[in-house]
Amino acid sequence: MSHEGAKSLWTKPKHHFEAGERSDHVHWVELFYDLIHVATIFILGNYLSHHLDIQGVLTFAGVFIALWFAWADLSAYNSLYISTDAWHRVVMAVLICTVMIMGAAIPAITGNGWPYFALAFAVNRALLALLYYRVQHIGEDASALPREMGRNFLVLAAVFTLSAFLPKPAAFWVFAIGVISIQLLYALPLVGLLRFERFVPRLGHLAERFALLTLIVLGEGFFKLVVTLSEKGVYKVTPDILINFIIGGLSIFAACWVYFETVGNSHPRNERTPTLVIWWLAHLLLMLCGVMIGVAVAGEVKIGFMDPFPVDYGAVGCIGLAGYIGAVWIIQSVTEPSDIHQYATPLLHAFGIALSIATFFIVPYVPSIVGNMLWGTALFSQILIPLLRARLAHKPVQAL
Repeated sequence: MSHEGAKSLWTKPKHHFEAGERSDHVHWVELFYDLIHVATIFILGNYLSHHLDIQGVLTFAGVFIALWFAWADLSAYNSLYISTDAWHRVVMAVLICTVMIMGAAIPAITGNGWPYFALAFAVNRALLALLYYRVQHIGEDASALPREMGRNFLVLAAVFTLSAFLPKPAAFWVFAIGVISIQLLYALPLVGLLRFERFVPRLGHLAERFALLTLIVLGEGFFKLVVTLSEKGVYKVTPDILINFIIGGLSIFAACWVYFETVGNSHPRNERTPTLVIWWLAHLLLMLCGVMIGVAVAGEVKIGFMDPFPVDYGAVGCIGLAGYIGAVWIIQSVTEPSDIHQYATPLLHAFGIALSIATFFIVPYVPSIVGNMLWGTALFSQILIPLLRARLAHKPVQAL
């Protein structure tokens, strides 16, 4: 172990304002926490694949939001405080275990799995409270910020614990109120945590965290595609199904391209509360819709060119794509402008959203090759049109 590595094991947690030279790069412990979300999001995607009705989609969305906050709230802490000592790592290890239990409970989330999920989430919130209390008592931040953060997450842990023992559907409503309260405690005027001058995360660090999880979320779509085809038998399918399979993979790659080339790793244009809240919640929408796209493209290996695309998969895919493009549009509106923004215009995003919604109504009545062309046009237009515009803008003038 290097001297700097050993030193970090006993360095007290401190706010990044006092950290002097500090990197915005993600620590390996945070990356390992992300790794656990790979399995959890994959299981959640499987749940959606088997519950492609309104109730299933709503349950999927609710569970994803809870899991996202289990990730995002910890990311916010790690963006505020430089914390890498041995006890921090021990707490992180236990946090990872809580996410493991949440993931294992997802297949039975509306039944016997619920108490396990809710209690694991409650412990997750309590451990986050512990991290903030550590900053206040042994770290180098004596301000009211860590005290209020610790108190809030401890109270919420009690709310989530209560939801584990209440009868359904009251348990779900209490849990939902707790999740909504997390965001209100950040953003409410006068009492919200964003009122603190010290509640300024390392935006470069947080942007990188968003980018890494987006990669994970979209990468799950590749897993689902490959697993679906492998279970069906790659040697059993017709050539048109193999082509559909490749189209699905290219679509996920294109979704990554759209995000990273348009707004990936970009910073909010200012640190005002509305800007930060919109930037934060738009990434939640982006990733939720990214999982929906990954689930939908698995339908590509279920049909040939002339078969209609499965209606339930088509609905999830069209709504997911419209929401995904909309989230990119929202993020672009609150982040620092870049060269690509003059080519990836709001009108282009509106076109993609409108065509995705139109495809939703058309899919049940046309062969899948037509539905794929419409859906693909909505997605790939977000890449090809900016590329064409950029090429034309930089094309040298030819002498007559």
